[in-house]
Amino acid sequence: MDADAIIIGAGACGLMCAVQAGYLGKKVVILEKASKAGAKILISGGGRCNYTNLLASDEQFISGNKHFTKSAFTQWTVADTISFFETYGIEGREKTLGQLFPADKNAKAIVDMFTALCHDLGQEIKCDTDVTDIVKGDESYTVVYQRAGKAYSLKAAKVVIATGGLPIPKMGASDFALRFARKHGLNIVETAPALVPLTITGKDEDWYAQLSGNSVFVEISNDRISFEENILFTHWGLSGPAVLQISSYWRAGESININLLPHEEIALLIEEERAANGKTLLSTLLNRYYPKKFTDALGKFLPLAKTVASLTKSEMETIHSTIHLFKVKPAGDKGYDKAEVMRGGIDTAELSSKTLEAKKLPGLYFGGECVDITGWLGGYNFQWAWACGFVIAQGI
Repeated sequence: MDADAIIIGAGACGLMCAVQAGYLGKKVVILEKASKAGAKILISGGGRCNYTNLLASDEQFISGNKHFTKSAFTQWTVADTISFFETYGIEGREKTLGQLFPADKNAKAIVDMFTALCHDLGQEIKCDTDVTDIVKGDESYTVVYQRAGKAYSLKAAKVVIATGGLPIPKMGASDFALRFARKHGLNIVETAPALVPLTITGKDEDWYAQLSGNSVFVEISNDRISFEENILFTHWGLSGPAVLQISSYWRAGESININLLPHEEIALLIEEERAANGKTLLSTLLNRYYPKKFTDALGKFLPLAKTVASLTKSEMETIHSTIHLFKVKPAGDKGYDKAEVMRGGIDTAELSSKTLEAKKLPGLYFGGECVDITGWLGGYNFQWAWACGFVIAQGI
């Protein structure tokens, strides 16, 4: 045997798994397709890395089995993540909604920490390696890979597939985990981009494009869920935290509802303004709550030049529906190039929730994004990756 285990993928799950295995005295080799470890970690959170969320529980994850994460999150908690990073000098600071970022460091510091730990623990990371096959033997696995145009192989009793999902191909995203799982008869839950901007085409396209760069705090919802965060208008549609969140629950052909003033009631604001100064223009009132450019754009739907005292019952109904029941029907999404994560993946029914070992392939584990577990925006997917790495390390 060349190692106790071979880990395919030097992302969040793979690196944590290698370190935790090292703590247990196990020798692993990580094979990474990209030229450096932690490529996706490095770009996360604009390079600052939102590495966990104080509110993380099984409630913020999309899966065919919403209870699957409970075992891993019991074994490796948010407190464990915070303590682990603090041990190596990375203190967390909450930005908003439980999102934890390094207080005085960044994503590079996190990757450097993991690579240094791997070095200290004797765990080898081989970058620029393209795994082409995994061959199952009676009591071991042989991993075949190419490096610099030459073919190599490594043998171990355990193999961990932590190759991520399909988003951001230029960062080395790979469908290897899905291809391997299909080849060996494991069920795959249909995959799609998630945490992804949504596109608007057709007659409304220009209206959205003119607002490119404007951000508005909203409540965004569909029949399944709602979120309160900012939306960002772009020249091709909608982005921003609220849109990325709802995108994971959106399906082609569906509409999305947007409450453009979630903590106020526009009819009540107008009534109060009528009592104070009926000559106030509707545009003046709306400018108190929105960027002027956004208010001006609402002129397509609303009588902005009218005073609040002169608004008719019909106009009040239109104002209410526009402000509180704004409906959007996206044409599509920006695809895997712009998606932060993948929805779907290897069916959790194929894996042990306690160890993440494949039931049909003893000694082989799947962790991280390739599994049918998709977290919300805000550090949840990292918490899942760290938990996977820890759990798998206990088994290998």
